[in-house]
Amino acid sequence: MRTVRNGPLAGLVCQVALLAALAATVGLGVAGCLVGFAHGVAQYALLRHGLRRSGAVGLRPADRVTLTRAVLVGGVTALVADSVTSPTPVAVLAALTAVALALDWLDGQVARRTGTTSAFGARFDMEVDAFLILVLSAYVAPAVGGWALAVGAMRYAFVAASRPLPWLHGTLPPRWWRKVVAAVQGVALAVVAAGLLPAALSVALVAVALALLVESFGRDVWWLWRHRPAAARQAGARSAAAAGTPPAIGHPRGEPVGVLPHPAQARPAARQAA
Repeated sequence: MRTVRNGPLAGLVCQVALLAALAATVGLGVAGCLVGFAHGVAQYALLRHGLRRSGAVGLRPADRVTLTRAVLVGGVTALVADSVTSPTPVAVLAALTAVALALDWLDGQVARRTGTTSAFGARFDMEVDAFLILVLSAYVAPAVGGWALAVGAMRYAFVAASRPLPWLHGTLPPRWWRKVVAAVQGVALAVVAAGLLPAALSVALVAVALALLVESFGRDVWWLWRHRPAAARQAGARSAAAAGTPPAIGHPRGEPVGVLPHPAQARPAARQAA
């Protein structure tokens, strides 16, 4: 239990340290600090709950990489919250986002090379990806248009729809295209958030990312619909062991299936890609 507690606590401490560094270097305001701290506390509570529920004795090597990403996402979240009332340090926002996206590739590599893939690790990775996409879509929405929020909200809409529609809990077959679409979401939003493109190109890039996401989710939903009797049986069997747990979306670290943010990227085991 001590090991289970120490990993999430280390993440919370690192989150506070990052917020303090941002406040000292780029003038992160009170709103950003409060939102960032709330992110850190929620991360601590959910991670500890997830470890207990999965029966894990602590964070595996790849989980530590994912936790680092989660802390960086907390920094991005704080900067985005602060942007409502203060100028955004775009360079810092872009740097934190770029490192978080790069580490998304690394944690999967670490999990495979150390033989520590797990359903918990895949879910943790997926949730961090999904939340980063949601935050970035909220940041670019004022410049691109409110419809950009659909990029970040789609995965959560899928989870919400799975409550009344149990067949959406079905496990999808692996598909490489999911990984591609998931990667496109993060890269596209990061480029737009960094202000590297003219307004028209930014709108076009986010529109393409959203179109790919809709296609990916649509194809998976159609597959699940066609196989809904089997999916309903799977959901019923799982509900006894994990009541109320939203479906995992395709991943490389223990693999659910789906669209990741669908930031589902498909890796071998459950269903945040496409």
